[in-house]
Amino acid sequence: MFDILFIGLSLSSILLLVALGLAVTYGAMGIINMAHGEMVMLGAYVAVLANTWLGANLLVAIPLAFVVTALFGLVIEWLVVRRLYGRLLDTLLATWGIAIVLQQAIRLEFGLSFLGIHIKGLGSGLQNVPVPGALQGTVSVLGQDLNAYRIFIVVMTLLLTLATWAVMYRTSLGMKVRAIIANPQMAAACGIDVKRTNAVSFALGSGLAGVAGVLMAGFKTVAPDMGATMVVDGFMVVVTGGVGSLFGTIAASGLLGEFNALVAVISNDIIGRAAVFAVVIGVILVKPAGLFNFKGR
Repeated sequence: MFDILFIGLSLSSILLLVALGLAVTYGAMGIINMAHGEMVMLGAYVAVLANTWLGANLLVAIPLAFVVTALFGLVIEWLVVRRLYGRLLDTLLATWGIAIVLQQAIRLEFGLSFLGIHIKGLGSGLQNVPVPGALQGTVSVLGQDLNAYRIFIVVMTLLLTLATWAVMYRTSLGMKVRAIIANPQMAAACGIDVKRTNAVSFALGSGLAGVAGVLMAGFKTVAPDMGATMVVDGFMVVVTGGVGSLFGTIAASGLLGEFNALVAVISNDIIGRAAVFAVVIGVILVKPAGLFNFKGR
């Protein structure tokens, strides 16, 4: 049972990294970013390309993916999202279109395949990233042999969550983000540059999703559509925990991840996923604003 709970914890860790960015952008900016899952995918491909062309392992790819996906997020916010604030359905459709474009760009190797030029590591095929030797095998914890790489995922997620908490509650940027979540008009009236703060928040959320993609690449094959389901899972965590609530996001990711793992072991993955949807629906019916809501939906 302990090993099952640990597997659920590692899955919850990935889910948490994906949901943290959505919690900030959805809470502060009021947009539904359907391209967030593609930031996960881009992060995974950064790991693939770094290993293929630079010989870099996953540890090197983590900061590299954060920077690359954060820049992608910044460009998306500047070119598209910034022009659609206050238009929820428009942002959903626009970012969904961006997600499709990014998927096809990877499949078509950014259009170079039409010219007969192929980039190793891209394309429609499945890719794999080797786990560093130091993170292979098992580690004995309380008499249980646990996968070393999954332990690394949990520790890395813990560190990034603490860093996110520090940014949100111990920096001027975090104060501005929380002010915008509470009341964007009042925040602007108090002199906060809402557009700039939103852009930085969007980039931060995209960077966290990119790191999640690198961590996923260590135990899952990398494909252009790998992020499609992640954005749905991330939004389930956000609405279950409560919009704008960091603690709610952490609690909901743990709850849903562990529940999914337990049900999947008892039955199968499909039943496990259906059970998670049932839990989310139940929470929304009982507490429409989420378990630990900071701002109502």
